[in-house]
Amino acid sequence: MLYNIIGDDMENDIDDYKNYLTFERRMAKNTTNSYIKDLEEYKDYLKEKRNVFKTNNISKKDIESYLEYLSNNNFATTSLARKLTAIKNFHKYLFATNKIEKDESITIERPKLRKSLPNVLTIEEVDKLLDIKTITPFDYRNKAMLELLYGTGLRITEMLDLKLTDIDFENCIVRCFGKGSKERIVPIGEYIIDSLNQYLENGRNKLINQKKIVDYLFLNNRGSRISRFSFFKILKKLLREKDIKKDVSPHSLRHSFATHMLENGADLRSIQELLGHSDIATTRIYTHITNKKVQSDYIEYHPRSKK
Repeated sequence: MLYNIIGDDMENDIDDYKNYLTFERRMAKNTTNSYIKDLEEYKDYLKEKRNVFKTNNISKKDIESYLEYLSNNNFATTSLARKLTAIKNFHKYLFATNKIEKDESITIERPKLRKSLPNVLTIEEVDKLLDIKTITPFDYRNKAMLELLYGTGLRITEMLDLKLTDIDFENCIVRCFGKGSKERIVPIGEYIIDSLNQYLENGRNKLINQKKIVDYLFLNNRGSRISRFSFFKILKKLLREKDIKKDVSPHSLRHSFATHMLENGADLRSIQELLGHSDIATTRIYTHITNKKVQSDYIEYHPRSKK
């Protein structure tokens, strides 16, 4: 069998793979871009360091050499695992489409990941963070974003991608699209509804750019969709103002949502649905958090827990 004699240049194969992810797998744009970025870096290394220009010439040693190179340059285990996943999926696609004779990545084991507990805020810290004095349009927007993020457990990208039509005030729900463009419906409570109404009445209408009207829910000062980076800066500024010393990221609010739900008696399956986890094993990490809290409470409050 002839294997991609004309089009076996790595750049062409990566382009083909990108089209496959986009149009056949219908993968989310951010996920596709992340995969392709990892593969572009992989391709550059193979060309520059290993003198390999065709995918059919990639050996297992070439892949292992790349992973060793990343490890020597202090890439985290999670980053190594993600990059190897991109490589393995790429080689699997190449083999399935007869672009390579053998999948050289198939026997390479993924690095073992250390499971770390998510960083969470206490309920008191959340109340402190959400206690925002609303004066400017940005105050109304920031309060609405934080209330929504903590009150629903949405991922930051899911929240920033929300359109006006995704909020159903009558039925008290929000529709979002998670990983793999999977749609899910999440209920919203009174605090969220009130803060969203306040933002729509006193904030968003003042942030709209009349020359370029968009239907995204949360806008920046130019009337466009607010970015992840901008939200991160807003969050860090508020944490400093509220004197909250913890290392908190946007994802910490999602972790806090799940932890507080579980601590107050919510069923793990319900939390799985709300978070949009495809595997309940991912949700079970929150049981470790609550178990840790039980242990710390025992040590602190039981009269004979320590001498």
